[in-house]
Amino acid sequence: MNKSKLIEQIAADTGMKKTVVKAVINSFIENATEAFQEGDQVVFQGFGTLLPWQQTERPARNPQTGEAVMIKPRMSVKFRAGSDLLKALNK
Repeated sequence: MNKSKLIEQIAADTGMKKTVVKAVINSFIENATEAFQEGDQVVFQGFGTLLPWQQTERPARNPQTGEAVMIKPRMSVKFRAGSDLLKALNK
């Protein structure tokens, strides 16, 4: 499911206008991004946790040339599924 389909589905489920749902989702994305930049995690009780983490520098290989390169360290985000989500997936 992509962002536009999610907006449509939430609007249909709640009866809210798509423009309002879109504004809420965009606000969530902006606020979550700010939280990750500050090193905070975003928690949805029962659903899961989004955690920022620092990837270390590591060796890799260019698939076209076979040349060895180093991938620079960077920040990324991990998702850890919550217990309710895992139960729903494994019925």
